[in-house]
Amino acid sequence: AEQAKILVAEGEENNLGAKARTERWHRWDECSLCKQRYDGVVRCALSWGCWKTYVGRPETDEARRLAMSLLGNGLFDAEHYEEALSVRETELSMLHRIKAPEYNILCAQGNLAISYEWVDRNDEALRIRRDLYAGRLKQNGEEHKDTLIEANNLANLLFHLDRFEEVKSLSRKTMPVARRVLGEGHGLTLRILLSYGRVLYRDPDASPDDLREAVTTLEETERIARRVFGGAHSLTKAIERHLQNARAALRVHETLSPKG
Repeated sequence: AEQAKILVAEGEENNLGAKARTERWHRWDECSLCKQRYDGVVRCALSWGCWKTYVGRPETDEARRLAMSLLGNGLFDAEHYEEALSVRETELSMLHRIKAPEYNILCAQGNLAISYEWVDRNDEALRIRRDLYAGRLKQNGEEHKDTLIEANNLANLLFHLDRFEEVKSLSRKTMPVARRVLGEGHGLTLRILLSYGRVLYRDPDASPDDLREAVTTLEETERIARRVFGGAHSLTKAIERHLQNARAALRVHETLSPKG
């Protein structure tokens, strides 16, 4: 912590560029030897040390703002979810108050949405997820990767809230865009396709055509994932698991349907 404090201070005193300042700042949450981020209680302790170092500065100070974000992340990483939520709510309020750049506000909203989801405050999480997606669309357009990420995050939350028709509608908008912009083998494209295939067979009102489309979608997605990432990759395994479930759902329907 002391080394990070010294390095950040030197960067400020010497008026270093943004890249150099960012590299020095990462000493608060990244090992200087292995370049891996600290996690758990270690990251939480360092984030508290960071916050105590800069809390006395004005709200508009960059180091103070970064320290608050780091504190929220550290608390969350150590599974102090309610405390992390409180910090992240305060951070977002502060960013609005000081009229921070839209990009910073959107990032803070994303972290806050995650916190709301972890403490089962899903109405608040959904409101923020919708705002985030709308904000990314306005700022970056539908073809930007960040917009597609937020669309997928929103779709996943809608799915867990059993709002299946909204998931289908959103996925049908984003799938062709992801294929065109990122390519069919990109991890995000595959996750969007997985989200769509999953909702097709998990919807209790799924029709026979829905179930067949789910199987077809997941078969195609699994083949691409296996070719790009290999069979041992976690994404490939997740797609394969849902494909098996979709096939099972289709078999059950065909077994129970009256024969013509």
